[in-house]
Amino acid sequence: MVIPTYNRAELLRQQLHGLARQRFAPERFEVVVADDGSSDHTAEVVESFATRLRIVSYTQEDLGFRAAAVRNGGARLAGAPLLVFLDTGALVGPDFLAEHVSAHEHGEAVGRLVLGYTYGYNPYRPFPGLTEAIAGNEPEEVVRTYADQAEFRDLRHDDLEKVGFDLGRLAAPWMNVWALNMSLPAADFHAVGGFDEDFRSWGGEDLEFGFRVHRRGMPIVLSHRAWALESPHERDLDGNRSSNCANSWTLWEKHPSPVMELYGAMYSRNHYDPPLEYEYRRLLDWTEQARDIDVRQEVARLVAEPLPDGSRPTRVVVMGAGGLRTLGASGSGVACTFVDFDEWPEDDVAADGATALHAVGLRTVLEPGSADLVVITSRLRGLWERWSGDLLTEARRIGGAVRVAFLDGNGPR
Repeated sequence: MVIPTYNRAELLRQQLHGLARQRFAPERFEVVVADDGSSDHTAEVVESFATRLRIVSYTQEDLGFRAAAVRNGGARLAGAPLLVFLDTGALVGPDFLAEHVSAHEHGEAVGRLVLGYTYGYNPYRPFPGLTEAIAGNEPEEVVRTYADQAEFRDLRHDDLEKVGFDLGRLAAPWMNVWALNMSLPAADFHAVGGFDEDFRSWGGEDLEFGFRVHRRGMPIVLSHRAWALESPHERDLDGNRSSNCANSWTLWEKHPSPVMELYGAMYSRNHYDPPLEYEYRRLLDWTEQARDIDVRQEVARLVAEPLPDGSRPTRVVVMGAGGLRTLGASGSGVACTFVDFDEWPEDDVAADGATALHAVGLRTVLEPGSADLVVITSRLRGLWERWSGDLLTEARRIGGAVRVAFLDGNGPR
């Protein structure tokens, strides 16, 4: 197992105590403490468990927050076929490792990513009295006492309860991938590329990892029995919030797609309610409803109109293009970029020399000022109430003029 840490020696001591209590045979597991350049007595704590655990350290220079890199370094040092990641401060009962192993013994050929249920994790509303409860009791006693109290439950509990804790029923299950307590086969971890080391501040690297795991086709499942108990400790909440906001668009840069547009637009502003799962479901539902909307006539009409300066547009971006392959006769000599939230068939991508982007239009890879005209079609009507501000902001960034097909007077000029 891999434990990333930084200057949390005493929390690490508590955690290693719990691992030394495992009923899982000690010769069957190893502990890799992945140290992100600690300056406290972390090394001494690790050494103090050398006779009780098969334990080694991976240490990297302190060059700032590099949780992704240090987890990868620890994983490279680990020799076991199953990797369990556990953040420093997450305390465990005596069956923790046995339950993680059991969750992978399912008889299927494909591996899976197992998320362990984590009690007490709510940085913004810590469970009252948790520090005192942990100080005087073993983790399993604390869990037994408080497990039924809503404020003590895993922060993901309410959302996952709605789908019977079956992450396979979610459109974006990767949103629940938190590296503080999870496991997967080492071969799958390395095959997917580990954590992206471009993330060098708090937040996002585990979700991005989960996104790649999900895209690879690996099931993501939750184990209640492989639980951990997050112990309260000091956090830079404002700094973490700011960092998470900044990193939200990094996920989109890594994976420009409709779901990541939604993620960036929401989480860059700390808009978590309703959650991404809700907004993405709405987009998927509207995608089905809008599938037969034909926008050829409205696009041809708006492109044919002169621009405010009397000229004709020669560079046009169509947001909500659907199956549009060309602007037709009215668009002769026009360079076109067609943007749509529905997946483009491969043979449509370069049709008639046009460029096609799979995007909603909240943020695109297009350069500023790359169009004379941006047309927003009726295929975006169902998203307009929620996302009009973002769509117009992006359209104005891209184009000199913006026309909305379904608004009176064709909308903004």
